[in-house]
Amino acid sequence: MQILLIALDGLGDRPVSRGKTPLQLAKKPNMDRLAKGGISGISYPIGPGIVPGSDTGYLSLFGYDPYHFYVGRGILEALGSGAKVHEGDIAFRANFSTVDGKMNIIDRRAGRIDGKDADELAKSISKIIVKDRRGKDITFQFEHVHGHRCVLLIRGQDLSPMVSDTDMHVVGQVAWAKAINPSDDAKRTADALNEWLKKANAILKSHSTNKRRKERGLPEANFIITRGASMLTKGVPYKGASYSGIYGEAVSITPFKEKYKMDATCVASGFLYKGVARYIGMDVMSIDRKVGALHADLDEKVKAALSELKKGTDFVFLHFKGTDVAGHDGDWKAKVKFIEKADKAIAPFLKLKDTIIVVTSDHSTPCALKAHSADPVPILIHGPAGMIRPDHIAKFDEVSASHGGLDTLRHADVMPILLGLLGKAKMFGT
Repeated sequence: MQILLIALDGLGDRPVSRGKTPLQLAKKPNMDRLAKGGISGISYPIGPGIVPGSDTGYLSLFGYDPYHFYVGRGILEALGSGAKVHEGDIAFRANFSTVDGKMNIIDRRAGRIDGKDADELAKSISKIIVKDRRGKDITFQFEHVHGHRCVLLIRGQDLSPMVSDTDMHVVGQVAWAKAINPSDDAKRTADALNEWLKKANAILKSHSTNKRRKERGLPEANFIITRGASMLTKGVPYKGASYSGIYGEAVSITPFKEKYKMDATCVASGFLYKGVARYIGMDVMSIDRKVGALHADLDEKVKAALSELKKGTDFVFLHFKGTDVAGHDGDWKAKVKFIEKADKAIAPFLKLKDTIIVVTSDHSTPCALKAHSADPVPILIHGPAGMIRPDHIAKFDEVSASHGGLDTLRHADVMPILLGLLGKAKMFGT
């Protein structure tokens, strides 16, 4: 028996038209068919009233308590991008952004810059060296990974991940990095990061690429904002490594295969999702990042997932990003359209035998908010006859799922439920 977990990022929403959510408005016969033959519910990715990130949402979904295992987004982005991370390196998720002459951030994503412009700008600040207060060199490695998104690695002696985010998720005055504990290592790291941000800004604002962007009426990518500082403390990435970050304590991961006695493969194009998968020891398929966005050809991912299942892989995680992009853009019509496209793409999975299919999400991204919310997400579990106790639900959406047999749960409950269906749950008592 195999498991296929299909995640539509940011799927959950609130009513957008005629009192219905995008999921209710979408024509999705395949998801509805899975719901009709399975069992549904609504799940809080972390817990009621908590707004999850994608990273913490997926950690929870895979059974890794984010309150213990989440060390920050930086190391996850770095692992997903394939960047070479060494012991002691501090990793950040970074954005190209736009600031005005008074250092006010006016666009957190620099017009969603991508392609050649982003590559050229990244190259210009890719290897800047800053002297710390002791006169020691600190090297900054900056890499463009996709769209406005980048990875920043800081390498030097006695650095600390205990520094604040400079990406506050809102426009306004630049927030400079601060030490979030009283250690000298944290203060030196924050000071060095701020010095790098200023040097990068000086290079970017005078770069010919930004001058051309201004002439074309495009936002200049003239500043970098960072978040999710985290560190590889020992070991080799993906194999027995330890990490530290926002909680200041090192953690080691029990790999997915060891934890659940199942092989697992991630089929995703976004670096964060591949990074989470690598962090917990999943294998990661190489998928072209061009198939990962709102207008992606999803068939390539579906073929890759089917290939993994055909090989006998026990657990396949298939990720679709477009629902989240539409939510952040506040475009409910695009969200409906992408849900319908995803529904069409997953049609081949309905022919699978001896496979449990899970459809859910990492968090809600309501179009009205253009941001993540604390709303729970729908979940369905479908499997072979006699394995799943089906309920009466015939539609897959937030409202219908809330009346399903799974009732209300948390993402932390999902893996134990699946293990129970597989007959791998351990008895409590005698």
